[in-house]
Amino acid sequence: MEKQSSPDLLEALLDSWDRNNTILVNLLRAVPEGMLDARVVPGSKSILEMMVHMHYCRLVFVAEDAPEFARPMPREEWDGERNRDRLAEMLNESAVAIREVVTQRLASGQPMDTHYDHPILMLQHFIWHEGYHHGQIKLALKVAGQGMDDEEIGPVTWDVWMDKN
Repeated sequence: MEKQSSPDLLEALLDSWDRNNTILVNLLRAVPEGMLDARVVPGSKSILEMMVHMHYCRLVFVAEDAPEFARPMPREEWDGERNRDRLAEMLNESAVAIREVVTQRLASGQPMDTHYDHPILMLQHFIWHEGYHHGQIKLALKVAGQGMDDEEIGPVTWDVWMDKN
């Protein structure tokens, strides 16, 4: 068995980030019409609010940890864009920002400015954070009577993680 080099490991980690974002955007597009305001319980964040929050958090951490990669910030953390196509673009843009920060900080050997002992931890943090909200979103849909069948949602979520290129 051939030993894999570090650049291959970095590409695998960056690929996992890209797949994470693909899954998030796919989930956004799979939310049934009229369900963006669904919540797990009254007073909890809506699906739309969680999506905007994930984009916002990405940009906040980019600005705090690598300000040279900062992007324009939404005015509100929990409220914003209702157009799915624009929200998908925003998520894609903030995913690129995270990818660039991690890639450049690793290449330069420069540490993160505020958080994380290593740039890879930024990727891991956001994959965990967004997986948490992914579960909340699916639960909100279930509570609203719009649960997603694994056979339908699996190809655009779980299968994205497991498919070989």
